[in-house]
Amino acid sequence: MEMRKWEKQGIETSLLGFGCMRFPTTSEGKIDEPRAEAMMDEAIAAGVNYIDTAYPYHGGESELVVGRVLQKYDRGSFYLATKLPLWAVNSLDDAKRIFAEQLEKLQTDYLDFYLLHAVGRERWEKVKELGIVEFCEQLKAEGKIRNLGFSFHDDYAAFEEILRAHAWDFCQIQYNYMDRNEQAGDRGYALTEELGVPMVVMEPIKGGSLANFSEDINEKFHQMNPNVSVASFALRWVASHPNVKVILSGMSTEDQVRDNLKTFSSYVPMSQQEQAAIEEIVEELRARVQNGCTGCRYCMPCPMGVNIPQNFAIWNRYHMYGTYSHVKYGWENGLKEEEKAKNCIECGKCETLCPQKLSIRQDLKKVQADLDGAMCAACGK
Repeated sequence: MEMRKWEKQGIETSLLGFGCMRFPTTSEGKIDEPRAEAMMDEAIAAGVNYIDTAYPYHGGESELVVGRVLQKYDRGSFYLATKLPLWAVNSLDDAKRIFAEQLEKLQTDYLDFYLLHAVGRERWEKVKELGIVEFCEQLKAEGKIRNLGFSFHDDYAAFEEILRAHAWDFCQIQYNYMDRNEQAGDRGYALTEELGVPMVVMEPIKGGSLANFSEDINEKFHQMNPNVSVASFALRWVASHPNVKVILSGMSTEDQVRDNLKTFSSYVPMSQQEQAAIEEIVEELRARVQNGCTGCRYCMPCPMGVNIPQNFAIWNRYHMYGTYSHVKYGWENGLKEEEKAKNCIECGKCETLCPQKLSIRQDLKKVQADLDGAMCAACGK
């Protein structure tokens, strides 16, 4: 397993981190715990030692499942990360209550990495007003937190302000070869190097969007190396940045676990030729993808029951592949009629919560028009 050293902390983490926001689920929507446990066990056995969860993942169930699974392992053999949900914190008492609840759910006395969850410009103002950083520093002094950081979804200016405002132990940003100029992006990465703040990366495969494309795009990757997955190129692109200490992958299937383990157990840095080829692919993809939804689900639930991420996933997939057959089942059977874009009443709640700052209301209109048109064309009407 490829490892990365954290010089200031004197620790070493696996470059691959197990993200616990996309566990496999049952038909009832609950975490399929036996499968989730087996997947974590396989990853840990292969050398993965960084486990990342959060208070809201899987409706609050992720921390419980992670806590139960990790009881079989020596506490010093892994690094555990979770996050403080700032949207649920309106006082220091809220922060204290949630933190105590997290320790209980995770069945631990301390957290190796604790993050202020999804900090942006507005939430940063709340953090300062309530003294949340000072509270977390006190927890560090008490040994209940080992490293304090934040995860981020906003623009570069907000990122720079937050990163420079405190002596953070680490930070976590969305970073992949499609989003180099989005959110913190390349400039944010360079700033972490300048300030010596280690980086954890989320969404390296852009919510799975960089794992599979149309045949012509897939072939471009296979020409570089026919023996590895398309997703592995996205992971290796991020891994080629030396200040990235952990790359989180939210793994939903056993095959994803095994493919990621293959990538990082025999890790090869990305060559200049590969990077150039990916740049060419990116330019072609940018002309196809309709919006930057990552499926994070921060926009949910919709008051009208619209499944916003699924509508966008189907829409983007349709335009990337260019044929209705690739999305026929998802549009006609995967989405219930009440979950489709046409049910949006344009209340705008989703747009206030979207980390990507997408024009969700306008895009949902396009989704319905494009896919209804494609369905009619496919059936000859």
